[in-house]
Amino acid sequence: MSTHRADEVTSIADLDSAVAECRYCPRLVAWREEVARTKRAAFADETYWGRPVPGFGPTDAALGIVGLAPAAHGANRTGRMFTGDRSGDFLFEAMHAVGLASQPWAQHADDGLELIGTRITAPVRCAPPANKPTPSERDNCRPWLARELELLSPTLRAIVVLGAFGWQALLPVLADAGWQVTRPRPRFGHGAHVVLPGRGDLHLFGCFHPSQQNTFTGRLTPAMMRDVLRDAKAAAGLKPRHCDAGDS
Repeated sequence: MSTHRADEVTSIADLDSAVAECRYCPRLVAWREEVARTKRAAFADETYWGRPVPGFGPTDAALGIVGLAPAAHGANRTGRMFTGDRSGDFLFEAMHAVGLASQPWAQHADDGLELIGTRITAPVRCAPPANKPTPSERDNCRPWLARELELLSPTLRAIVVLGAFGWQALLPVLADAGWQVTRPRPRFGHGAHVVLPGRGDLHLFGCFHPSQQNTFTGRLTPAMMRDVLRDAKAAAGLKPRHCDAGDS
């Protein structure tokens, strides 16, 4: 493969623009565009984004949140990470409760939501069939994540990883970026917390993904997600705000 476009960008803004034009993975391109054409009945009157989804949040974030991939009728529709689906509703309600988001909901890309000291990204930027990207698709997308983390590295102090797929995809990226990842590699688990030395200590936290499979069954509760986000916020050095909520 020729030089990846991620190697050429020098700012987060340029990276986001380049991500949105990516066509590296034929299967993902075909799927995301097919979903955008056929739509879900509830969104039949909307124009779907139908492209790769860039990261979302400030370019000097101290805290990162790494998911899996855009949802077919969520971010693939709205063009913004975790926006327009129930997983996002769960995530942003928890983020707002601990002072990391300006509002507890996300409906569309122009709804006024702002993230506080936090940027959300993913190892795969296109909606995959059955929410399951292949290893080659993950690897094709890796340079986007690597470049994003490199550009964020001057301020990045902590990352929350939502699910085992994101954890496994992220560790080699962090190792290549200069953080020291132990061998055997740290194992994913909800509430896992490891500190990676290297380009300044980076706190890595594990959290179950807020998929309906996890939230509807109680495997992940709002309190569980708030606890991880609150710990990560403290590790990132983000100051408490008056809107921080307890678990009552």
